[in-house]
Amino acid sequence: MLKIFKKNSLKPPQIIVLFYLIAVIVSTLLLSLPFALKPGVHLKFIDILFIAVSGLSVTGLSPVSIVDTFSTTGIFILMFILQFGGIGIMTLGTFLWLLMKKKIGLKERQLIATDQNQSNLSGLVKLMRQILIIILLIELIGALILGTYFLTYFSTWEEAYLQGLFASVSATTNAGFDITGNSLIPFAHDYFVQIINIVLLTLGAIGFPVLIELKDFFLHRKDNKQSHHFSLYTKLTTVTFFLLMFGGTFLILLFDFNHYFANKSWHESLFYAFFQSSSTRNGGLATMDVSHFSRPTLLVLCLLMFIGASPSSVGGGVRTTTFAVNWLVIFSFARGRKNIKVFGRELHEDDIRKSFVVSFLAFFICFIAVIILSETEPFNMLEIMFEVSSAFGTTGLSMGITPDLSFTGKIIIIILMFIGRIGILSFIFIFNRGNKQESYRYPRERVIIG
Repeated sequence: MLKIFKKNSLKPPQIIVLFYLIAVIVSTLLLSLPFALKPGVHLKFIDILFIAVSGLSVTGLSPVSIVDTFSTTGIFILMFILQFGGIGIMTLGTFLWLLMKKKIGLKERQLIATDQNQSNLSGLVKLMRQILIIILLIELIGALILGTYFLTYFSTWEEAYLQGLFASVSATTNAGFDITGNSLIPFAHDYFVQIINIVLLTLGAIGFPVLIELKDFFLHRKDNKQSHHFSLYTKLTTVTFFLLMFGGTFLILLFDFNHYFANKSWHESLFYAFFQSSSTRNGGLATMDVSHFSRPTLLVLCLLMFIGASPSSVGGGVRTTTFAVNWLVIFSFARGRKNIKVFGRELHEDDIRKSFVVSFLAFFICFIAVIILSETEPFNMLEIMFEVSSAFGTTGLSMGITPDLSFTGKIIIIILMFIGRIGILSFIFIFNRGNKQESYRYPRERVIIG
């Protein structure tokens, strides 16, 4: 297949998008199989396509109840789709190439780098191997902990461990799907289940390179006499990630102190706010009906979902580093500094340019989607904004309007989920015909800005 791509001179981003389109088709066909559905259940094609894209983009939005629609076989198929979409199509592709003892050349490395937002082609095969092992290990541990704990909730061990396995995969991949029929609302007062889910959500969304650097730090801390130096990516994305998580928690508590939390204890309020803030990092799970929040809180959730998770993670959105770089540029410009310095390093001009391109195009795409949906759907503007932010950020939280979307509305949300999964840069480069070397330059001239 790659030989055909080489002959047609398709660029890596175009090939990645094509791979994901093929994966959407395969996922739709798998979920359409009769044994994937419960007896007597019939789904429209648009709904199956919606769930397939939602699963592959690990979003979690669904027009139907998963537990009431799919059989046990269908649930395992959905878990495979979540796994496939969460760790990336090229991670599993690399694993298959290694099994077949295929030589991974420059073209394959370019595809891996594009899928994982990497700028360096060296060490990618090792990176993919470590990502696969780490994620599967996290999911296994999470499944064993939750499955064993769920023995007190469910009558049979089979159901308990199935619930635990699905919950672990869904949380680690930040998919947001559930087979409880009501997300994590049944565990709204079970703080152990919430903490385990928050840990899994965080491990999936914080970024694969961060997990690998942390693993190297703890494994080799005793062996290395020299101090371990974390990369700028790890420092920047980790600080931004937790600032957004705790900042979101504070704002939710602040805006709903006299609203949703008025008659609740301090620990109930804290866990409701903390879990919902953590879930906006792309988790999509909820311990309450988010539509009960006040309008300011819902707008905060929209912003957090739009920002999304870290680059090279299971999540979507504009990503945490994009948000951080934008603010660093603003602060530096306000202080009259031309160079952007952070953590003893100076940011590259290409990364600064990319951050503003990604932010602007993401906002523009979501803005157009809101306009279209406000014309085609009978919902208020806040509900539409929330759905659009959730779809683009591949989060999966909803104010309950997903099942009632029109055909056009579902198509718009499908497109947003797909763009959110492949990333804005890959979406832009679909139309790239290659870099042409400029043979001449024009004289520079200043324009009035602001």
